[in-house]
Amino acid sequence: MGGFFATALSFPTVLFSFLLLVVVGYWLLVLTGVLDLGDDLDADGVPGGVLAGLGLGNVPSTVAFSLLVAVAWFVCLAGTALLDGLGLGAVARIAVLVGVLLAAVLCAWAVTRLVAVPLSRLFPTGTESSRHAFVGSLCTIRTGQVTADFGQAEVTAPDGSSAIVQVRQPGAEPLCAGSSALIYDYDVEGEFFWVMPAGIAFQPDPSRPAPM
Repeated sequence: MGGFFATALSFPTVLFSFLLLVVVGYWLLVLTGVLDLGDDLDADGVPGGVLAGLGLGNVPSTVAFSLLVAVAWFVCLAGTALLDGLGLGAVARIAVLVGVLLAAVLCAWAVTRLVAVPLSRLFPTGTESSRHAFVGSLCTIRTGQVTADFGQAEVTAPDGSSAIVQVRQPGAEPLCAGSSALIYDYDVEGEFFWVMPAGIAFQPDPSRPAPM
C-alpha cells in the first residue's frame, strides 16, 4: 500500500492524482443530489470549447474531463510502476517519465473520444422542436430528488433510444430516484422540462389546480 501511494504522489502521476480527487468528489456530490450533472466546467476554468476542439464536445464537459483525468492517471500510474523495476539512471528515468506523461495524455484523449461516441446518445443535443417532442412522455427520475432548480430524468425517444434530461417541478411532490413522472412542458430559457408525478397526472385530484 505504501508503494501505491508513493507512485501516486510521484511525477508524473501526481499531476493527475489531485485532479482525480476532485473528479471523485464531484461525482459523489452528483450521486447524492448536491450537484447537477448539467453543470458545466466553464466556471472552473476548463472551457467547453477546448474539449469540443478535441472532438469531445458531444458529451457534457464534466463527463469528458472526468474520463480524461481518470485514464491519464491510470496510464501514468501503470507506466511509473513498470519503470520502478528497470533500474534506470536519474536522467534516463526523467526522460522516460516525460514520455509516460505524453503517452498518458494521448491515451486519455483516444479512450475518451472512443467512449464519448456511445455516451453521446444519453445526452440529447437536438433542436428546441425535437426537445418539445418529449412533452407528454413518461420519464424515470435518476436523481435523489427533483426540486424547482435541480433534477434529472431518463426519457425514451420515439426511436427507442434513451436520454438523460434536466427536469424541474414547481411543487414539492416526492419525486425520488426510480419514480415515474410525466413531462408536461419545456422551458426554453432554462433548457429543462417541467414534470409532475405520474400518479397525479393519470389520477388527478379535482381539488388540485392543473399545472400551468
